[in-house]
Amino acid sequence: MIFSETPLVGAYLIDIEPIEDVRGFFARSFCKNEFTVHGLQSEFVQCNIASNYKKGTLRGMHYQLEPYAEVKLVRCIRGSIYDVVIDLREKSSTFKKWFSVELSAGNCKMLYVPEGFAHGYQTLTDDTEVFYQVSEFYQPNYERGIRWDDGNFDIQWPLQEKIISSKDRNWDIFNGKHSEPCARG
Repeated sequence: MIFSETPLVGAYLIDIEPIEDVRGFFARSFCKNEFTVHGLQSEFVQCNIASNYKKGTLRGMHYQLEPYAEVKLVRCIRGSIYDVVIDLREKSSTFKKWFSVELSAGNCKMLYVPEGFAHGYQTLTDDTEVFYQVSEFYQPNYERGIRWDDGNFDIQWPLQEKIISSKDRNWDIFNGKHSEPCARG
């Protein structure tokens, strides 16, 4: 695997190194040793799949609060997505900056999303599937989000048409601080 730093501190773009022959190719998409050598999280507790029926579907911008902040390793395994991350770590030199990349079944790229980043994407094709590994179990009371159109970030989404859940439409505008976890109940 080839690990390339993005402009956001701690976020990496990961390319596979395919070994090809007449049958196709074989490549490693994860290796605990290689992730550890690069100082990246190498323990994942959950794998998720998001299926998206229509081009223009927008999911995000999601993250979890400490102590359940999660690392994500994201790959598009069918179709194509415009993937976006925002650095929300207040002490980071790239605080409030965002980065985007196209992930597709064809380019086989993966995005390593560190703790403290919001993550989201917009589908560029119909019938898209996204596979991602996460380092923490989902904790609904610690889940947070930022509106996809928050002027603090001015993310340039590629498609005008946006299919967005009511939950994602109603996230708050980022005020520079993270809210407290919701009371368990």
